[in-house]
Amino acid sequence: MPRYAGPATMFRLPSASIGDPLGIAIVGVGLDIGASNRAGSRFGPRQIRNESSMVRPYCMATGAAPFDSFQVADLGDVALNSFNLAESIRIIELFYQRLVQTDVKPVTLGGDHTITLPILRALRQRHGTLALVHVDAHADTNDTMFGEPIAHGTIFRRAIEEGLVNPKKMVQIGLRATGYTADDFDWARAQGVCVTTAEECWYHSLVPLMDEVRDRIGASIPTYLSFDIDGLDPSVAPGTGTPEPGGLAASQGIEIIRGCFGLNLVGSDLVEVSPPYDTSGNTALLAANLVFEMLCSFPGCRRGERVPGQTSPT
Repeated sequence: MPRYAGPATMFRLPSASIGDPLGIAIVGVGLDIGASNRAGSRFGPRQIRNESSMVRPYCMATGAAPFDSFQVADLGDVALNSFNLAESIRIIELFYQRLVQTDVKPVTLGGDHTITLPILRALRQRHGTLALVHVDAHADTNDTMFGEPIAHGTIFRRAIEEGLVNPKKMVQIGLRATGYTADDFDWARAQGVCVTTAEECWYHSLVPLMDEVRDRIGASIPTYLSFDIDGLDPSVAPGTGTPEPGGLAASQGIEIIRGCFGLNLVGSDLVEVSPPYDTSGNTALLAANLVFEMLCSFPGCRRGERVPGQTSPT
């Protein structure tokens, strides 16, 4: 296996295949036919990878060194059927079933948020019912969208109904803006989900909130982190399909991900980056840095201590 596979891979990491001995695998899932508004997130994985060349291997704030801690590689993109949403969902689930059989932890670049549902289905088969930290402007708990039961705005309702996620161990952060009905956020609350709106986050550090999240979920339960870039304010992340004013600051997004250190993360994703609406590349650059923070937040990531003999990107 080569040390680097060139700028087309995330963080200039080696490329790899399912079955290679890895701790964490970067995977692109460029699906956007589940999106209800602006398309283009099928190009998100490519642009995030391109902008990731700016990301260095050490977190100066926490001392985290993910490439010294884990064998990480980029598996490329899942080959989808871009004309058939149901078939693409089936393909994604089968891919992740194979991937997690060997305890590899997937970090996924989206793609619209629909991709999270088949990933959760595969992870549940490996780990059982999951806890979930969900950052988003939208609850994604609609029963249907335009009559369809599966789309990017319905996935967490399906996940709870299918027993993929324990709602009492689920936290949503950043919800805001307008809705289809006055009770759009209430269905999740009624299931036991902890919902923290964007307004509750304004003008505050989110470190205390993440202390509460870790207490709520605990250190042992397998946990998934799903981060929709539209959870952040369009002033810092305009390149997305459904931007909503009044969102989280970039620093708050980083606080949330760093606050997941101490949870038993078994996978994560960063979704809804749409390069056609990201003319400066800043949304994808921010997304790449958030993905790096995710790598730093997996259990076992060393902090402030280098492991002799292991290599990392430069």
